[in-house]
Amino acid sequence: MPVLETPRLLLRPLQPDDAEAAFRWCGDPAVNRYMRYALYQRAEDIIPWLEEAAASPYEFGFVRRADGLLIGSGGVTPGDAENEPWELGYNLRRDCWGHGYATEAAMAMLDYARKTFGIRDFIAYHAKANPASGRVMEKCGFLYQHDGEYSRFDGSETFPARFYTLRIN
Repeated sequence: MPVLETPRLLLRPLQPDDAEAAFRWCGDPAVNRYMRYALYQRAEDIIPWLEEAAASPYEFGFVRRADGLLIGSGGVTPGDAENEPWELGYNLRRDCWGHGYATEAAMAMLDYARKTFGIRDFIAYHAKANPASGRVMEKCGFLYQHDGEYSRFDGSETFPARFYTLRIN
C-alpha cells in the first residue's frame, strides 16, 4: 500500500505496533462520542482492528511530518455494491482538532481513491451534534443531501445525522 504525502502529513498503513498511539483517540470518550465503534478500554484491545487495517488498501494512519506522531486514522471504503459511492471517514486525537489535519488527510484519501481505483462518487456523514466534521466535508467539496441517522456498530446508540455526497469529475 502506498504512503500518501501532504504538506504536513504522511498517510501510511496502520500497524499492530501503533496500538499505544491509536489509543490516544480510540480510548478518548470525547473523540469517541459520535463514532460508530465502542470506546476502547485498553491499548491492546485495538490490535485486532490494527491488524485488519494493516491489510487494507483503503485505511491509513495519519502521521504528522513535523514530529512523526501518529495523530489519527481514516479511510475510503468501497460501497456494498459495485456502483455504490465510497464512504469517507476520519478520526483524530483531540489535541489535533481544529488544525486542518482532517481536511488535509481527507483530500489526500479522496484523490488516492480517484487516481488508484477510478472512484468519483463518495458519501460521508456526521452526527448533527458534531458540526466540525461537517465543515471538513464541506471543505473537501461535499454537498449536503439529507438528514438521517446512523447507529453504533453494537446498536447501543443512534445519532441524528447529516449526509453528504461528492462527485469528482
